[in-house]
Amino acid sequence: MNETKKIAYYISDYGFGHASRSIAIIRKLLLQDKDIQIIICHSFAMDFLQSSLRLIQDNRVEFRHVETDIGFFLKENSIEPDSSKLNMEFDEFMMSWPTKVEEETIFLYKENISLVISDISPLAFEAANRLCIPSLGISNFTWYTAYKGLIEQGKLHMYKEAYEKMTYFFSLAGGQEEKWGNSRACEFYFFSRTIDRDEVNRIIKRLDPHRDKFIIFFGLGMKINGVDLKKHPIWNNSNCVFIVSSNMDIEKENVYKIPLDYTDSQNFIAAAGLAITKAGWGTVSEAVVENTSLLLINRPNMTEDQHTIRYLKERNLCQTMDWEQFNSFTITDGYMEEVSRQKYSKPNFQFENEVEKIASKIIKILEEANIDE
Repeated sequence: MNETKKIAYYISDYGFGHASRSIAIIRKLLLQDKDIQIIICHSFAMDFLQSSLRLIQDNRVEFRHVETDIGFFLKENSIEPDSSKLNMEFDEFMMSWPTKVEEETIFLYKENISLVISDISPLAFEAANRLCIPSLGISNFTWYTAYKGLIEQGKLHMYKEAYEKMTYFFSLAGGQEEKWGNSRACEFYFFSRTIDRDEVNRIIKRLDPHRDKFIIFFGLGMKINGVDLKKHPIWNNSNCVFIVSSNMDIEKENVYKIPLDYTDSQNFIAAAGLAITKAGWGTVSEAVVENTSLLLINRPNMTEDQHTIRYLKERNLCQTMDWEQFNSFTITDGYMEEVSRQKYSKPNFQFENEVEKIASKIIKILEEANIDE
């Protein structure tokens, strides 16, 4: 087996969710195998990735700025997808698709990459296939599936062909993907970045020193813009303390903003009794492994959201609410008591963090790839 085990890790440019769950895996890979080197290929959340990995990278992680995909675009003052904007951006992205594939192929060859991992940019699989480099997709969805109903089916054929070329596919909880081409599929449940228990206790002591408040994590994602929530009635219950991201324009005595330079938001989710969020897999997963109750804002036009919600509802792991309902939603003391009761009545579906299992399986694949070289 070669000593060098070099991974090109492609991360979707849509929001922070793909980056957060990739960080969880990358941290475990670096800890489990000291010979692994990783080149992260990404653009949108690069500062976040660098800050999150700086303490353990030990010169084994490089960061390469590249646009990996386009994700979604949302309507103004809404959390629903803007199909018109999406189609325009998709057409522009695909005009340079051959050039992008060629650039990634040259990069993989020059760096002597042993394994390509993607969450879940199709670009990576097309380039890896050209060089016969094994590739691994990790996701609860593909952009091919996510774009169905939003982009004309005929436009998506190159995405479909690219996904069919992945060698392995780690399907995550709630995923409803087809059996892609030559991929060997494995199924995993939920995973997240590791929780720091001392930090969780510090957060609780900071936000609720007298232990008489109900802590709520409120996160619509860093890609949500133009949604004015300052006058929303949700903030009116003084028995609640709300945790929000730094980009939210909310100034209330009972609202705490996560500092902009704080990277491990999973600790805040663990400190909360309830997480109110859209059905983004990363946040949902961090809540599920910590048994934090979930109230999900339902987005009917987002296919992957619907798959995640269906999976959770079948296991009594979430409640849902449409955006229109949420606009007038208030949190009563009775609602908080109900959430607290439900948190301790879910004995059949307590999920463990599977990040160790995922990292171990990746290392096994990497070792097999080096043996075959």
